[in-house]
Amino acid sequence: MPALTGLRIVAALWVVAFHFHFTALPGVEAVTDRLGLLITQGALGVDLFFVLSGFVIAWTYLDQLGPRLRLRDAGGFVWARAARMWPAYAVVFHLFGVWLVARAVLGSGEQIAYQAVQPELGVGAWLEQVFLVQLWTEPFLDGASWVGPTWSISAEWLAYLLFPVLALVFFRLRRLPFAVLAAGSLLCAAPVAAAFVVVGSPYYPYSWLVRILGGFSAGVLAMLAVRRLRDRDAGSDRLGASASSTATVLVVAVPLGLPAGAVAGDGLHGLVVLLFPVLVGALALADRGPAYRLLSRPAMVHGGHASYALYLIHIPMFELLWYFVDLEVLPRSGVAVHVVALAVFLGTLPVAHLLFTLIERPARRWMRALPGRASAAPAGPAMPAARSGAEPVDTRAARRDPETSVLPAVVPDPATSVLPAVVAPRAPGEASAGTAHRMLERLTAARASGDVSAADVSADLLTVALLRGDGAGSGTDLFTPAAPDPGTPTGADRVGRLRAIQLAARAVEGGGGRGGSVPAPRATRAMPAGGSRSGAERCGRAGRRRDDVHGSAATPIVAASGAAARRRRRPSHGS
Repeated sequence: MPALTGLRIVAALWVVAFHFHFTALPGVEAVTDRLGLLITQGALGVDLFFVLSGFVIAWTYLDQLGPRLRLRDAGGFVWARAARMWPAYAVVFHLFGVWLVARAVLGSGEQIAYQAVQPELGVGAWLEQVFLVQLWTEPFLDGASWVGPTWSISAEWLAYLLFPVLALVFFRLRRLPFAVLAAGSLLCAAPVAAAFVVVGSPYYPYSWLVRILGGFSAGVLAMLAVRRLRDRDAGSDRLGASASSTATVLVVAVPLGLPAGAVAGDGLHGLVVLLFPVLVGALALADRGPAYRLLSRPAMVHGGHASYALYLIHIPMFELLWYFVDLEVLPRSGVAVHVVALAVFLGTLPVAHLLFTLIERPARRWMRALPGRASAAPAGPAMPAARSGAEPVDTRAARRDPETSVLPAVVPDPATSVLPAVVAPRAPGEASAGTAHRMLERLTAARASGDVSAADVSADLLTVALLRGDGAGSGTDLFTPAAPDPGTPTGADRVGRLRAIQLAARAVEGGGGRGGSVPAPRATRAMPAGGSRSGAERCGRAGRRRDDVHGSAATPIVAASGAAARRRRRPSHGS
């Protein structure tokens, strides 16, 4: 879901812009006055993060953790989330902690951080920060964390620890109708929206708990609603088109809804929170449109991956700027200070990139690879189950007898398979058709659907099948000999069938050059009684081309594939 990853950087930049507007510079104040609520309500980007987190976590882990509570799976999930969150967080909060201690020891005032409530420095506070539990006993956000915005990381860590238990409930809601799941998602987001209307802001005692549980649950239910909608309208192009149009409309509606709500009445702008689950669900189903294309661009996707690092690093960089402005090392007006401020604002992006590539990603991989720390394997709903009959390919057996050899089963998964699975029905008691026969049916479906990845091989094999049979739709078995075989086919019968196919493949090639054969092991020297061949037929010295005999043991699939490969290797001297 690249569009959802791209949406993460949008939410992160929204929060960064919100915090930057506290910079006491005339230019920043002028921009804030022009953009209004689009900047001053940037804290809602955190609520968008919570919805995104619930959606993605449920999409990835709900099917594994939901059926029953298993300590191994739950522990693996928690470890995977710790590997994702903790390394970069630990680096940033320790470095900034050194800065806070230096200000407390060397500074002349009581203010050590630009927060309404000053954070406590001590061993107990440090341990709370290390284990990400600093917010759990605090009714308000301010002063709870050394790095101000990391209160939301503490809140999200609580949601992760609760998810293995909550998954038991959410998993059992998965079969509810789409309308019920969608309504439940909106109801979970409603308390945050209602706080704007009733209280005037989303800040009240333990509002952080309402925001994380409500937003996270809204994301989980939105994922279940998306899955129900996708299963109900599977294969319909209208679903992707409708979702793409909805996503594009909502991307515009959110920034326009903030000032429109403020004009309509006090606190009504907070109702845009109700659009977050709908936006996330629409982008998950979208496959086209301006919003989808924009958010799916490689730069946006990479920014989404680095958004967590951006969220961590921007406040320490801003506090350094504010500190030097307060000390009047930088003037409070003029072009120079505005250029420096803009450089700091834009500089958060490359610093976040470095933090992500040098710390966050390598540390996450290292932690997840530790012995005995195998994390819960993602079990997204989009992965189809493999067929129970699939077996590894036995190349030697396939070259000897295509009708009795086992070929791999092709599953209908566009991400992992090349050909669609098409299995012809058979009457009760009828013997199972040869796997090579089923492969021809799959190739027929591939050619009919215009699958260019199998065009060369399917064209060759279908032509051979038509030449060997009575024409399209006749039902003649490609591997049935001209005369009925009442008993178990002998080695001579099998070689005879393959020989006929070999000659047909050469006729398709036009008779020139080597034809459609590929080198293959010689036919067996000792044949059963009644099916022996002469020495001339075995060694190829009866006036026949050498590749006629030595190619007779190759399957039609190997022959056609080899011919196609040789055609691709021929140099085009005219180009």
